[in-house]
Amino acid sequence: MPQTETPGIEAAPRTRLRWWTELPLILLVYACYSAGRLLVRGDVTSAVDHGLTILRVEKFLHINAEHPLNRLFTSERWLGVPADFWYASLHYLVTPAVLIWLFRSRAVHYRLARTWLMTSTFIGLVGFTLLPTCPPRLLSAGYGFVDTMAQYSSYGWWGDEASAPRGLGGMTNQYAAMPSLHVGWALWCGVILWRYGGTRITKIAGVMYPLVTTIVVMGTANHYLLDAVAGGVVMGIGLLIAPHILRVGEPVMERLRVRVTAVAAGSRGATASIVSDGCQTSPGERIPRQRESRIPGGAEPSAAPADAGDGAPAPAR
Repeated sequence: MPQTETPGIEAAPRTRLRWWTELPLILLVYACYSAGRLLVRGDVTSAVDHGLTILRVEKFLHINAEHPLNRLFTSERWLGVPADFWYASLHYLVTPAVLIWLFRSRAVHYRLARTWLMTSTFIGLVGFTLLPTCPPRLLSAGYGFVDTMAQYSSYGWWGDEASAPRGLGGMTNQYAAMPSLHVGWALWCGVILWRYGGTRITKIAGVMYPLVTTIVVMGTANHYLLDAVAGGVVMGIGLLIAPHILRVGEPVMERLRVRVTAVAAGSRGATASIVSDGCQTSPGERIPRQRESRIPGGAEPSAAPADAGDGAPAPAR
């Protein structure tokens, strides 16, 4: 007996992911994140106070690792220059690359990983809003920090205001130091590579990338150690929340995808027919006036079976 599908029930529980629906979503989230950083620049005095408070707490706990690392990166060019390139570029390259790799190779895990990354990013934006923080490089010289990106700016595309290209430093929020999403995103990449990479190399990369990123953000005087710790905490909170957001949000996304698909299919179906004088005909069918125009003048139309297309019976023989 042939099997029939129940109307309204799909064979798969979820529609197939499409890059042209995922890419706008990713870009929208990143645009909101970038715009949010600019809108919540915060008061400079408060940002400096928050930075000094973090530094005092670290000194009290004897965990202010930024000082020795910054002195090392400042005195050793062969360390400082690569570190600046690492800080200024890799989070723009590695994070999207891991996301694309997961989308193409581990699609079953992609939705949760993507939701985890986006949720954590928005939590980080809340942190920038509530706690604008001056990074070590912007403190007065008396606190012993050197901005390595300003020191080695002749080696890269960045200027002395931030990791942004020269002349665009005013388009970034230099007081968005707490939490460090450089570290948070690197940790996300590390977990994904460790869990789904499947080879020893990817597992090593999964450990080394967040570890080196943490050292780099401190050595370049862009973040405190506690900023890096906060970045890890944000990712942990995002991981706990992401399944619940996915459970609520994914059905909405599915309905939107189905509706868009239905509209697109309907528009294709509408153009597949020929419409004339308000009467819709199937492709290739000739309307009566087309048949009559081909009959020579003065000739009577025959009742051949080929012309009995309007339901007229064939003549008896």
